[in-house]
Amino acid sequence: MNPLEEYQRQLTRRQLLSRSRGCLGATALASLMGEVPKLSAANQTNPDQRGLPGMPHFAPKAKRVIYLFMAGGPSHIDLFDYKPELKKIHGKELPESVRKGQRLTGMTSGQKSFPCVAPMFNFKRYGERGTWINGDILPHTASIADDIAIIRTMNTEAINHDPAITYINTGTQQLGRPSFGAWLSYGLGSPNKDMPAYVVMISVGNAPGQALYSRLWSSGNLPSRHQGVQFRSAGDPVLFLSDPKGLDRGLRRKMLDGLAKINAEKAQLSGDPEIEARIAQYEMAYRMQTSVPGLMDLSGETKATFEMYGPDSQKKGTFAANCILARRMAERGVPFIQLFQRGWDQHGGLPKAIRNNCDKVDQPAAALVKDLKQRGLLDDTVVIFGGEFGRTIYSQGALTKDNHGRDHHGRCFSTWVAGGGFKPGIDYGETDDHCYNIVKDPVHINDLNASVLHCLGIDHNRFTVKYQGLDLKLTGVEGANVVKGLLS
Repeated sequence: MNPLEEYQRQLTRRQLLSRSRGCLGATALASLMGEVPKLSAANQTNPDQRGLPGMPHFAPKAKRVIYLFMAGGPSHIDLFDYKPELKKIHGKELPESVRKGQRLTGMTSGQKSFPCVAPMFNFKRYGERGTWINGDILPHTASIADDIAIIRTMNTEAINHDPAITYINTGTQQLGRPSFGAWLSYGLGSPNKDMPAYVVMISVGNAPGQALYSRLWSSGNLPSRHQGVQFRSAGDPVLFLSDPKGLDRGLRRKMLDGLAKINAEKAQLSGDPEIEARIAQYEMAYRMQTSVPGLMDLSGETKATFEMYGPDSQKKGTFAANCILARRMAERGVPFIQLFQRGWDQHGGLPKAIRNNCDKVDQPAAALVKDLKQRGLLDDTVVIFGGEFGRTIYSQGALTKDNHGRDHHGRCFSTWVAGGGFKPGIDYGETDDHCYNIVKDPVHINDLNASVLHCLGIDHNRFTVKYQGLDLKLTGVEGANVVKGLLS
C-alpha cells in the first residue's frame, strides 16, 4: 500500500473541511456529514510494522545490508584493477583512441598533456583465483579475497561528487529522492522495534574531503520516519536522545502519550501520513533512549575483537569502531547500516594519501567480513565496499617520480561485495588496458542496486511509488538489470 496514494484518496472531503474550518458554512457542512471516518488500516501507526503487504516479493537470501561507502572516489587503478601492462605505458600520453573525446571535469579539461600513470605500489595475486589486489596497502582485504566478489566494471554517468553520491544512493542525480536505506525501511520495515531501520555513521580519513549532506540518507517523498538516523561519536549518539534535566521517564511517557493523542486527532481530520510518521518517530526516540546506549557501549567486546579490527577500534568515531558497531547492529536486526568514510578525493599527492586512507579502512573492513562469517551472519548480510566513481589513468597535474594525482572517472571503477547471496571469490567484468573503458560485462550503479534488492527478495521493477506522475523506484527510470553472474 502506498501511503501517498492513500493520502490523495482521503483528501477530497477532509482537506475541504480543514481549509474551510474558519467558515460557518464549513461548520454546518461538517455537522451534516457526521463523524469523520477513521484512517485506513494501512495508515495506522503500528510500532511493530514489518513493511508493505506482499513484501518481500520472494524468498530472500539476505536480511540486511552494510554499506561501506568510501566518499570521494577511490582509485580503482591503485587498488583493484591492475594490469601488468600498465608499466609499459607509464608516462606516455593517453591515446585519443582510448579517450574518444569523452567528457572531462573542469579540473583537467584544460591540461595540455595527459600522461598515463601506473600504480606506484606492488600488486600481487591473491585467493584461489589469483586476483590482483594491491597488497602493499590492502593486505587485510587481500586475506579475504576468497570471500569477496570484485566488480571491476562499475559505471556511472555522474562526473562530480555530489551528483554521483546522490545517484548511487538514490537512483537519480536529482535531489529529493529517497535513499537506499529509506526504500528498505519503507518496503521491508525492521524486525527490531527499538532501533531505526536505517542507521548512518560518518568517519574521516586522510582529510575531510567533500561534504556529505543529510539528504543522502533522507526519505525523500516517502514518509519521514523512513529517513536514516545519523549516529554521532561525541555526546549523545543521536541528537536530543537524553531527557532534559528534571524530566524523568514517567513524565516523559506521560508527555508522549499526550502528544500522541493530539497528533492522532489531527491525523484523523487531515489524513496526513506525516502526522502518523511523527507519532512513530516520537515512540522510536523513546525506545532508543534505552536501546542505543547499550548498543554503543563496547566495553563488553573482547580483546581479540579489538585486535582483529585494528588499533583504532577503541577510538570513538573511527571507521574501525564504526565497523564494530555495524556488526552489533547486524546482530540486533538493523536492516540497513551505512558507514561513510570521507577523504578519498585524491587530485594530488595520491600515493601518500591513498596509503593513509587504506591504513584506516583495510583492516576493519576485512575484519567485519571475517567477524560476520564466524558469527554465522555473513550468509544473510550483504557487505558492500566502494565509492561514487573511480579515478583517471592519466595524471592530474605534474607527474613526478614518486607523486601524482588522478581526476574523477565514472566510466569504470571497482567495488567489492560479499555475503547475502553474492558469489564469493570471483572477479566480474573487464576493462581495457588503460583501465579507462569497459570491454566486458558492465555493471551500472543501478544494476548493483537492483542486484542487492534481489538478494533481499525484492523485484526492483515492482518496488515503486507513484509520485508527480512517475513510478519512482530506487533503480531509476532508465532501466536496470539484476546481474545474475554476481549471484550464487
